[in-house]
Amino acid sequence: MDSGDWLWVWLVAAVVLAFLELVTPFLFFMISFAAGAGLAALAAVLDASVALQIGIFIIGTGAALLVLVPIGHRLAAAESDDAHEGAVRQVGRTAVVLEPIPGGRHDTGLVRLERQQWKAETDADTVIEAGTEVDVIAVRGTRLVVAPVRPYAEKE
Repeated sequence: MDSGDWLWVWLVAAVVLAFLELVTPFLFFMISFAAGAGLAALAAVLDASVALQIGIFIIGTGAALLVLVPIGHRLAAAESDDAHEGAVRQVGRTAVVLEPIPGGRHDTGLVRLERQQWKAETDADTVIEAGTEVDVIAVRGTRLVVAPVRPYAEKE
């Protein structure tokens, strides 16, 4: 097989590997090999020796892996942060009480969570006063269920 025939090997490899990247979960692993094959195909067009083409494939793939795989892992991690959908993603965040929240279930007050205002209730038997920081512990329908960040006994 001469150097010109290798062009087709590298092109087919690049296309197949790029397609395989489409069916894997965005880790940029297979596309790194496709990039290496693409560089090797470019070397074949320039009539480089087969040994040089293989070397370019290995070095190009390694460089692409070093650059692209960390990006893929960051994207995957960022994607998992938003795995919760709808209001459920608010659980675990901190809000500030705008209107007192009466003690007892189903009695609501008002809290600000980031830039949005939400009706909120608490499972505690005591009133949570305005200005108190609260943690969102659950979501019931369109209301947040909150608890004070620090219990009242610990406040100074």
